[in-house]
Formats: sequence, structure tokens, C-alpha cells
Amino acid sequence: MGDPNVLVQQATALKNEGRYEEAEQLLKQAIRVNPYHAEAHHQLGLVYCFTGLFDESIQELEASVRLNPESVQARLDLALTYAMLGYEPEAKRELEEVLRRDPTNEMALRHIVYFK
Repeated sequence: MGDPNVLVQQATALKNEGRYEEAEQLLKQAIRVNPYHAEAHHQLGLVYCFTGLFDESIQELEASVRLNPESVQARLDLALTYAMLGYEPEAKRELEEVLRRDPTNEMALRHIVYFK
């Protein structure tokens, strides 16, 4: 089935090229190999967000944060997705957590002002 780290790396490159369907397939394969691969869930959440599958995006980004609570980037992406969908309390909570872990995070600092 393949090394999940390699699959995620390949899928991320495909995602960055806008080849979302191919990226999705590789990420699902990585998750089948290792359901606890936080970055696979993170990247799949981004693919879903970019393709308008917002419920699925939230589900995957939340899974990524559960599996790797230390990931500032996954939390930030979750916060921004929440904000985009109008889930303000959830967005604020995640942005505050990002800033607790990384007080100089420019993206979080830029967005938290909307929730004060």
C-alpha cells in the first residue's frame, strides 16, 4: 500500500498543483495504512476545503488536531476554516490556542482581531 509519509508528501505536491482528486486518493490511501497519521488528515482537510467539501474539511482538520495537538499549522487551518464558515466561537478558540503556542504567529494575530 505504500509508506504513508511518502504518500502524504506526494499528495501535498499534487494539492499544491491544484490536482485535488489525485491528492485526495493518495491521502485516503495513507490514512488506510495509518489512521493515526495527523498530517494525512490535515492535508485531506485542506483538499476538502479547497474543493468545497466543508463538513468533511472540518472533520479531517479536527482529527488532525486531535492526533497532533502541538501542530500550530493544523490548528490555524482549522481556525481559518471555522472562520470562513461563520463558526466564530470555534475560530476564536483555535486562534487563541495558536497564539498560546506561538505568540508571534502573524496569521493568527491578523485574524484574532475580528473576534475580540
